[in-house]
Amino acid sequence: MDPHTAAPSDPAAWARRAADLDAADPLAGLRSRFLLPDGVVYLDGNSLGALPAAVPAALEDAVHRQWGTDLIRSWNANAWWDAPLRIGDTLGRLVGADPGQVVCGDSTSVQIFNILTAAARLRPGRDLLLTDPDHFPTDQYLAASVARLLGLTVRGVPIADLPAALAADGDRVAVAAYAPVDYRTGELSDMAALTAAVHAAGAVVCWDLCHAAGAIPVELDAIGADFAVGCGYKYLSGGPGAPAFAYVAARHHDAFDHAVTGWHGHADPFAMHGTYTPASGIARARIGTPPMLSMLALEAALTAFDGVDMADVRAKSLSLTGFFLDCADALLAGTGFTAATPREPARRGSQAALRHADAYPLVQALADRGIIGDMREPDILRFGFNALYVTHADAFAAVAALREITADGSYTDARYAVRAAVT
Repeated sequence: MDPHTAAPSDPAAWARRAADLDAADPLAGLRSRFLLPDGVVYLDGNSLGALPAAVPAALEDAVHRQWGTDLIRSWNANAWWDAPLRIGDTLGRLVGADPGQVVCGDSTSVQIFNILTAAARLRPGRDLLLTDPDHFPTDQYLAASVARLLGLTVRGVPIADLPAALAADGDRVAVAAYAPVDYRTGELSDMAALTAAVHAAGAVVCWDLCHAAGAIPVELDAIGADFAVGCGYKYLSGGPGAPAFAYVAARHHDAFDHAVTGWHGHADPFAMHGTYTPASGIARARIGTPPMLSMLALEAALTAFDGVDMADVRAKSLSLTGFFLDCADALLAGTGFTAATPREPARRGSQAALRHADAYPLVQALADRGIIGDMREPDILRFGFNALYVTHADAFAAVAALREITADGSYTDARYAVRAAVT
């Protein structure tokens, strides 16, 4: 029987199905590349990835030898200076970019602001910046800031309505700034089709890959993408606040005119010129001195993807999310949950989301049972499925726990309603 078809509401049957799927998982061995705490089911890697096993030793070396012993000589002796481009190329392999088009360093917000400004400057005379009104808040704030800076008008257009908006006012659109994966529901959009629609209107597109990089196959070069930004701390597991990366298609390098022109992006940074001359190629997208300890942690974390085919990652993540949604249908019927994530595989990223009026206390009660997800307002419980370390047994455990705490009402305990600073 297909393990993703409907089944009776028998938890034991679903547990056996999970075990069968895990036994046949070709990526099962990758779980050993992560240091996962005992007794914890971790389904929040779409916010902060689990700790890769290679990171502690890399940080130990970075602190004690490279910083402690080699000191400033490490910029040359340990190739610190080259790290933004070297790590950028490693990231490029995960997002379908040929070498020399990705740079790593600085925060996600800084990268988005810089890339969005440069993108808009490529289309002078056009006055519209389109973005999703349901985009992650930072993206919306930065779009508004760039618009104020450049005298543009921001228009909120849901991603499903983007082709129609481009058809109506395409000659006014400078930039379309969107994410292929909805950060709340995990819904996946067609990057290739939308990129083609933007280009047909004569505009450029900026993709936010924070919920895509390391989770789904992304083929930036193949789809003709213009720009993209992604963070290092979600599915890439680079650690809290890990540096972000920016993709600039090679065809845009010579015209790349960004707002934050730091000295590391200068053509001759150590000549200490008083005027800015951009470096050639992707190096001009460098800004300032990168956070080297975080950079080296991210570089070590990316070794978890060594030898891994993103097509296999995609196949497993679809299996995990499909199993979770089917299991939830069977075991949570009548308990107030509805699926927020599309059922069609082509429309799912690598997370599954459920809606429930008591999302916050439910997530807190789950955490007390060692099952970690998160919630987004107003009513979404999010569960991230990193195919490198999450199992079908983990997915079953989350649903089984939700079934138990809704049955016994334990999630209604007053302590679970107390809001923490981070939800």
